[in-house]
Amino acid sequence: MKLGLHVANFTWPGGADTMASDLARIAHTADEVGFSNLSVMDHVWQIGVNGPPELDMLEAYTTLGFLAAHTEHIELLAWVTAAVYREPGLLAKAVTTLDVLSGGRAWLGIGAAWNEEESRGLGLPFPPTAERFERLEEALQICLQMWQHDDAPYRGKHYTLERTLNAPQSLRRPHPPILIGGGGERKTLRLVAQYAQACNLFNSADLEHKLDVLRAHCEAVGRDYDEIEKTVMTRLDPGPDGEHVDALLADLERLAGLGVTHVHGQVPDAVSITPLELLGTRVIPVVASL
Repeated sequence: MKLGLHVANFTWPGGADTMASDLARIAHTADEVGFSNLSVMDHVWQIGVNGPPELDMLEAYTTLGFLAAHTEHIELLAWVTAAVYREPGLLAKAVTTLDVLSGGRAWLGIGAAWNEEESRGLGLPFPPTAERFERLEEALQICLQMWQHDDAPYRGKHYTLERTLNAPQSLRRPHPPILIGGGGERKTLRLVAQYAQACNLFNSADLEHKLDVLRAHCEAVGRDYDEIEKTVMTRLDPGPDGEHVDALLADLERLAGLGVTHVHGQVPDAVSITPLELLGTRVIPVVASL
């Protein structure tokens, strides 16, 4: 099992003046202690589980470029890109750029988007649910086409690209891995089975059922279920002095028993660095054998 770090809260004691140096320290530490992935949200306002919208939030792909420059090994992604916030051709170009400049460490994390409040607030597109999923699937198709050595046109219901040229190409071949966020049983998990290398589910009571649904979608489209990385988002809290490590390890072992191979989440007080170091010494080496 691998552990990934999700940085979603940028409200730190030093404020904007030290935000860059604080984020660089977090990224450097995560890289050094063995986290497999480092992600940020694709939101422009803070979301409710972390606080009011007025709290600090950084734009995802600018931040990922910064993180690429401050790390060497850890893989990087937006968890997850709102498909309707960017035109797919530009999104493919952004992820390709991140992959090239990070030495082949980029993922495409993507979903249908859900935050209508921030979208309306900043004038970002937010069509009805059915259309957002149509656009998500077309965005996946466009990205995959742009990562091929073929610059043919793409003509879909919502997007038209006259020439899908992408130079330079991504270093990761055949393309940067794709993670699709969400547990929707009818649409999202079908898209995972059809297009993705990883899913994103939550550490909830229905997790085993969601995995069974994904397995059924894989069977329906002729996909090997075992090819897909089963990723769960949950809180990674070792406690200030490591007092929660045993409970965390027990929960990670339970998830591994369900077939989960990657657990990803926020670490409370990551800016203090100590919780990251605790996870690096007492958790990451243990779960690597699960």
